[in-house]
Amino acid sequence: MGDTFIRHIALLGFEKRFVPSQHYVYMFLVKWQDLSEKVVYRKFTEIYEFHKMLKEMFPIEAGEIHTENRVIPHLPAPRWFDGQRAAESRQGTLTEYFNGLMGLPVKISRCPHLLDFFKVRPDDLKLPTDSQAKKPETYLVPKDGKNNVADITGPIILQTYRAIADYEKSSGTEMTVATGDVVDVVEKSESGWWFCQMKTKRGWVPASYLEPLDSPDEAEDPDPNYAGEPYVTIKAYAAVEEDEMSLSEGEAIEVIHKLLDGWWVVRKGDITGYFPSMYLQKAGEEITQAQRQIRGRGAPPRRSTIRNAQSIHQRSRKRLSQDTYRRNSVRFLQQRRRPGRPGPQSTDGAKGERQGGPGPGLEGRGKFLGFQVQGAGRDLGMGSGLETASTLQLGSWGF
Repeated sequence: MGDTFIRHIALLGFEKRFVPSQHYVYMFLVKWQDLSEKVVYRKFTEIYEFHKMLKEMFPIEAGEIHTENRVIPHLPAPRWFDGQRAAESRQGTLTEYFNGLMGLPVKISRCPHLLDFFKVRPDDLKLPTDSQAKKPETYLVPKDGKNNVADITGPIILQTYRAIADYEKSSGTEMTVATGDVVDVVEKSESGWWFCQMKTKRGWVPASYLEPLDSPDEAEDPDPNYAGEPYVTIKAYAAVEEDEMSLSEGEAIEVIHKLLDGWWVVRKGDITGYFPSMYLQKAGEEITQAQRQIRGRGAPPRRSTIRNAQSIHQRSRKRLSQDTYRRNSVRFLQQRRRPGRPGPQSTDGAKGERQGGPGPGLEGRGKFLGFQVQGAGRDLGMGSGLETASTLQLGSWGF
């Protein structure tokens, strides 16, 4: 099995809590050597005590004997009064601090003191109960890592979803849900796996097993982009359903519709079909990280394969047929091949270019996150349009 160690530590943001009294905790995603991912919560005072103990354990590397030998990063002491402004401003410092620690020799970066500090504690699993008067407010670090106070999002209210069928977890990072269970969605990953919490439980759940409480979720899917985005398959997949596509590893395709359940519509020549987004990587990007995620979790199940699904909505989920995808895609390709005679574009094709295209700085932002920002008057999660979703990107919590 090998020794236990931490591969990566990422600061996700912080929470403002009100029980037993108002205080702040920082959220860290810890990636271990076995590719498991754990979310832990630590107060700054705890982090500082950890830092002091680390310096005592390694006095030479802490510069206690000769200052020129110091390699352990500096960490400012906590203040007497730590408000929200201080909690926000420390995020950049903490990111640099732990990045620095993880780059040190293994006797420090893999020491028992560091490993014990980031092991999951009972308090990490003890979420606020429904009886509490005020739920925590969650603040996330911007995806680009620029921790300017002006860039910090406002208080986040997690969106609530309901399980339409029983799902039994198949790994320690997933979460079991029963039909009718109500969960808070923390993150919507493009892979079709959503990170959820339910009372004392947290974990990944297939998006296909979840529906919003207020309305059917077909409106959450962005419109097709018949211009297509170039992707490469990083794992082979053999079609199981007739509307899916079989592809070998390393094939170049175009994605024309990104659906939130993680099954995207792709185009190979004039043929279209569903394909797991987990097995795709943007053309020209490094595939190592994506392949590690595949080893951790496979493709999520499609909703059409779920037995005994029980929706609370009378109106059924609407999806475009593959005939519609192929017809509009062929029409777009024909227009693109006629130089100087673009001709009138179909409603679906124009709409897809306008809303679903890879506009600079906007692609992927906000539409896969499961929360709203208070006071901003906009929804960063569901069908709000890219123009309103360009301020925050969390991405996947995998590495």
